[in-house]
Amino acid sequence: MDNNIKNYALVTAAYWGYTVTDGALRMLVLLHFNKLGFTPIEIAFLFLFYEIFGIITNFLGGWIGSQFGLRLTLYGGIGLQIFALVMLGLINPNWAVWFQVVYVMTSQAFSGIAKDLTKMSSKSAVRLVVPKEAESKLFKWVAILTGSKNALKGIGFFVGATLLQLFGFEKALFYQAAVLFIIFLSGRFLPKNLGKIKAKVKFKQLFSKSKAINILSAARFFLFGARDIWFVVALPVFFRMELGWSFIQVGTYMACWVIGYGIVQSLSPTILRQNQEGKAPQGKTIQIWTSILTIIPAAIALAFMAGFPPQIVITGGLIIFGIVFAFNSAVHSYLVLAYTEDDDVALNVGFYYMANSGGRLLGTITSGIVYQTMGIEGCLWFSSVFVFVAALVSAKLPPVKVLDSANELKHEM
Repeated sequence: MDNNIKNYALVTAAYWGYTVTDGALRMLVLLHFNKLGFTPIEIAFLFLFYEIFGIITNFLGGWIGSQFGLRLTLYGGIGLQIFALVMLGLINPNWAVWFQVVYVMTSQAFSGIAKDLTKMSSKSAVRLVVPKEAESKLFKWVAILTGSKNALKGIGFFVGATLLQLFGFEKALFYQAAVLFIIFLSGRFLPKNLGKIKAKVKFKQLFSKSKAINILSAARFFLFGARDIWFVVALPVFFRMELGWSFIQVGTYMACWVIGYGIVQSLSPTILRQNQEGKAPQGKTIQIWTSILTIIPAAIALAFMAGFPPQIVITGGLIIFGIVFAFNSAVHSYLVLAYTEDDDVALNVGFYYMANSGGRLLGTITSGIVYQTMGIEGCLWFSSVFVFVAALVSAKLPPVKVLDSANELKHEM
């Protein structure tokens, strides 16, 4: 168990380090190019390759991890993030605008690959160091990893906005690359063959054959699309353009929300024990909470349309949305591991987060287009529709099964 704890600590530390730079980089790009006069649609397209290459990475990353080990994918992702930071720091403001856009999109492609390599690797590694039959412990460790990741991404938002205001765009990027390089060196302490399987995987096996994983992935697609439709581009631009906030104000506000969101994710196992007498969540758990989430964006949009003060509406709405969404996300992250077996973990997690990246891609592009044409209210209505679809898909989730001592499947009711 000592080795498992050491491996979990190494994976978590690497994921934490990457996550801070990921949040900071997103805020840096968004605020810097908004300052340069880019429209919401143009800003959204800066992240286009980030999400597209995330989809491709999740599709192939599970296969790479299962064939060559999760250490390669985890620290390969960190190395690519360092490269993306340095590349973006070398951008020349005197270049033609179209070339700057292409250059930023290319650097974001490397960052998107890095993000999903590290995410797939860390989530898969947790599944391998915690026995599947220890359902509550697995849920707890996944919730800690996911919740702490989101809290640190919130810190990254604050770090990015602060570095931009204090040191400028280029220096902020180089400082982050230097810190991440130190974390990269810790990779030598993680077992080389972690997550590697002996069997060769055929191309057709990259598509999940599990009905539960397919349904959960489809629900994840619409759930995260719903969040990003109003959170990724529309909300920060709304703060800057409509409320006149500074870089640090926007970054701090977004950071506080994501940190709170991460804390709720980390505490979700405790909440579940209170509600279900210590049992790990089932498919019906996500059905209930996704249905509740459907109402919230619509209620926020109605409050805007009724003329309530925007600061109060957005703050109250974000708190409620964050709590319910965090619970949904935590249960999702557990279920993808509970529905899979050891030999398939990297493949299934990669497939699942491919759907996650697809939802984020659609949400990001929709966020820029809808905000520019319909405002923040339009983004919220679209978000509510997406959550509703996720709830309908989740209704088909089967119950979780676990292996007993005789290695036979039984329902855990």
